[in-house]
Amino acid sequence: MKEQLKNILSADFIKITEAKHYDPFSILGCHRKNNKDQITVYLPYAEVVSFSHNGVVLNRVPDSDFFEYIIKANEVMPEHYQLSWQDKDGNPHENYDPYTFGTQLPEFDQHLFGEGKHWHIYQKLGGHLHTADGVDGVFFALWAPNAGRVSVVGAFNRWDGRCHPMRSLGGGGLWELFIPDLQVGCFYKFEILNRDSQQIFVKTDPYGQQFEFRPNTSSIVTDANSYVWQDQKWMTDRVQYNWQHEPMSIYEVHIGSWKRDSKGNFINYRDLAVDLVAYVKQMGFTHIELLPITEHPLDASWGYQTTGYFAPTSRHGSPDDFRFFIDACHQNGIGVILDWVPAHFPKDSFALARFDGSALYEHEDPRKGEHRDWGTLIYNYGRNEVRNFLLASAVFWLEEFHLDGLRVDAVASMLYLDYSREADDWVPNMYGGNENLEAIDFFREMNEVTNAQHPGTVVMAEESTSWPQVTRPTWTGGLGFSMKWNMGWMHDILAYMSQEPIHRPYHHNQLTFGMLYAFTENFTLPFSHDEVVHGKGSLISKMPGDEWQRFANLRLLYTLMYTYPGKKLLFMGCEFGQGTEWNSQATLDWYVLDYSHHRGVQTLVKDLNQLYKNEPALYQHDFEHQGFEWIDCCDVQQSIISYRRKFGEEELIVILNFTPVVRENYRIGVPKAGHYTEVFNSDSSYYDGSNIGNNVVESEPKEWMGQANSISITLPPLGGIIFKL
Repeated sequence: MKEQLKNILSADFIKITEAKHYDPFSILGCHRKNNKDQITVYLPYAEVVSFSHNGVVLNRVPDSDFFEYIIKANEVMPEHYQLSWQDKDGNPHENYDPYTFGTQLPEFDQHLFGEGKHWHIYQKLGGHLHTADGVDGVFFALWAPNAGRVSVVGAFNRWDGRCHPMRSLGGGGLWELFIPDLQVGCFYKFEILNRDSQQIFVKTDPYGQQFEFRPNTSSIVTDANSYVWQDQKWMTDRVQYNWQHEPMSIYEVHIGSWKRDSKGNFINYRDLAVDLVAYVKQMGFTHIELLPITEHPLDASWGYQTTGYFAPTSRHGSPDDFRFFIDACHQNGIGVILDWVPAHFPKDSFALARFDGSALYEHEDPRKGEHRDWGTLIYNYGRNEVRNFLLASAVFWLEEFHLDGLRVDAVASMLYLDYSREADDWVPNMYGGNENLEAIDFFREMNEVTNAQHPGTVVMAEESTSWPQVTRPTWTGGLGFSMKWNMGWMHDILAYMSQEPIHRPYHHNQLTFGMLYAFTENFTLPFSHDEVVHGKGSLISKMPGDEWQRFANLRLLYTLMYTYPGKKLLFMGCEFGQGTEWNSQATLDWYVLDYSHHRGVQTLVKDLNQLYKNEPALYQHDFEHQGFEWIDCCDVQQSIISYRRKFGEEELIVILNFTPVVRENYRIGVPKAGHYTEVFNSDSSYYDGSNIGNNVVESEPKEWMGQANSISITLPPLGGIIFKL
């Protein structure tokens, strides 16, 4: 039968039936043949096909699924005709012929994408509602330069790649097809034939803006314009937001395990807009930072192995549900930052890996294109279209979802070609060094673009090395990030706090060393999810001593963080001293708030947030040396440090005692004479402490520590106190 068909059909028809035709528009639709206009349709599941406007039946090409009609002389045929037909199951269909529509993707957009400069390419590539010549449908566009044929597949064509092959737009590797009559909610994928190997790959849309609930992976057509935002004031004010000199206290959240419903299911974004927003507002945090909610196949990756760079995960609802959550945050004065992962992507066959049968998004050479530690692939940052894909993703979240910033994961793995590699497992750059020059250029461009497109937003780097000028402007040679996580400070402080107090004098430098470089970058102080997982235990479990001492140490740690220069970040559960290590598969241990120790820590964090926001001396000069001055950093034997936080005439005195010993008549120098009021004490009974401290202390004209005046105070055990003139 196949041989008979080959004898009957032309070579072009055979390629169409085998889904191997590079240019289906040259065959299907209306064409001039033998001085006559002829319509050719290919419908593999149709029995009889007719025109909807006049009922005329098309002729079936014998022993095939092709239908033809020769337009008679003087016959008026609509430019875009509709076809009526029944499939073999008896189901009726009526559709416009997609092969009558011209090219829909403008050459200007194609050119910008090829240059890697189309920040809004996500509005063009992928699957989008579209109207062509007055006809509604969905426009699909894809980049697959090594494909010999690409088709749109879905339930609307029985997932059959023969039915809707796309038009090639030439050497740039772009493909497009407008399919009339498709609507919001349509499930689809792309079927790709590699032109060299002839292998077929079925892939989700790289630019898809919604996906099926895992483990299913189809892309879903959305309506990006359906949501009506209510955060206009926030967005207007954000343009002028001077984040460097404003308080920023970030609550880091994995929404899959913050809370779940009574049956253990994920909570919808709209429910989080009530519960999470109310909690964060009550606790006084200024921002929420979400672990990646970009679509991902594996729960256990926490979102860090992303497959959908333009879609919030369907685990918690639809894109509009997520918009509702962001909107609610803004209306309640809370900013939202997304953890965003351009450092790597998983090898899942349905997604970006060897997308068109070649190493398209990744490097072919595994020495440059694969992370051995994580079993993931590395983007080819030097390829214009790949860089544009990532840059557009960054713009997308800030623009389409009104996010206030991005936290870029694993920056160090991108900056160094030899990151976590053996000596013979990496390729030097053109100068023989280990710097990834293409990634450096990508970061600079990303930060320039996001800053220009969305002023007032921030981009933070999780960068764990001493790479210089991470947060300095690109025009000075910096990478241009807004802020950098201070990993060195965090590791030093946690290492110090884990020591028994009797040993702390031998580690005093870990407590003070960070101030030597505190203002070389714009630092965020992170106690993040990474410190409470993978066997590291919870923060409270790192603290030494009996139960009372462990909680006192934790309260002291937080007092240090909130009074130390830099923006603040605390992972969920840490704010109430969760005892167990974070488990991403279960909800937080909220029940521990039945115990006074945990409630005390929670109240302390709430009060520290309020103090931090209310005292400009604690945030105005977070990145500038004039906001901090040591009073005494050398009291090694008693493990006490004291310092001033300053802004103009405003000033706070901070004294921290890292031993479980009450220090009475402890004298420190102060810059001015007057009454000093204790405005905060981590040992207060409100926080389940021993309530040792001071009320108002009168300064004495007694020279001390280089100051003309001094005060004599009582220091609580494992406590931090703050005085204000």
